[in-house]
Amino acid sequence: MVLQNLENYRLVLASKSPRRKHLLEELGLNFEVHVSDVKEYFPPELGMTAIPEYLAELKATAVRKQLGDNCLVIAADTIVWKDEEVLGKPATKQEAIDLLKHLSGSQHQVITGVNIQSANRKYSFHAVTEVWFDELADDEIEYYIERCQPYDKAGGYGIQEWIGFVGVNKIEGSFFNVMGLPVHKVYQFLKKF
Repeated sequence: MVLQNLENYRLVLASKSPRRKHLLEELGLNFEVHVSDVKEYFPPELGMTAIPEYLAELKATAVRKQLGDNCLVIAADTIVWKDEEVLGKPATKQEAIDLLKHLSGSQHQVITGVNIQSANRKYSFHAVTEVWFDELADDEIEYYIERCQPYDKAGGYGIQEWIGFVGVNKIEGSFFNVMGLPVHKVYQFLKKF
């Protein structure tokens, strides 16, 4: 393992996201996956960066309490923010169409909040990436939704999928953050344990 300081921990990812799992594997970490069963609710007064940090901490705390004190838990939550509101995950095809039409031809932010905690340390942080979409035609939106089924993705899209190849014309910030985990920041914080 590249981070020798983690050898005495049971490293746990508190997420069902296959993208987060893949990104942590690419860091060379040995970990387990345990999904938290907390309801993803946040107080309405929270702002853009506080929302995903709050949700990530809820997930990490629930999993650590369930698995015990020898765990080092990593949890994350990603939101898409546009026009002062959170754009969630679409539940239906029509919701996915509406989300992508709302993002088409405009800029939005993708914010991932991360919480890493052990029995005696806890770090919360976030990353913000600015994303610009070209105008998307109706048939492009339909093709993407049919092909990729983006119902598990904040904002209704995955930047690493077809829509990212043809629709995203610019980003400022971490590409991996838009995928769901700012791996550079995660790695830096893991060094602190």
